[in-house]
Amino acid sequence: MVRYSTAFAAVLLATTGIAAASELAPGNGHSIRLGHVKGAVYYTVEQGGYRVVATLASRADAVPMRFVSTLGPGQRMMISVPQAVGQPSLDLEIMRDGATVLVSEPAATPTADPMEQASIQGALNR
Repeated sequence: MVRYSTAFAAVLLATTGIAAASELAPGNGHSIRLGHVKGAVYYTVEQGGYRVVATLASRADAVPMRFVSTLGPGQRMMISVPQAVGQPSLDLEIMRDGATVLVSEPAATPTADPMEQASIQGALNR
């Protein structure tokens, strides 16, 4: 089982541009960061599947957002945080592969050229 999970994580990393994939254990929390948004994710084993809970906030004093999904084998959920104009979103993917749950955090995104971003912003403001 570990061999298949490791192979699955390697394929995931190679095909999605993700910086890291971490395997979760039931009930153990995992810290996540999507740009300025921080939080934690964990899962529990329930009768209908694996109940995944992700709680995120943009600041310590901000009202947190909670995402809950029950995943069956082969299912996944994604949380996406938009960025500045011209920048790709920061995507967190949580997937269940059999008895394994993997959390994939986004790779570092390249910074857009400031002149290009100003040009795009100027066009949007017209």
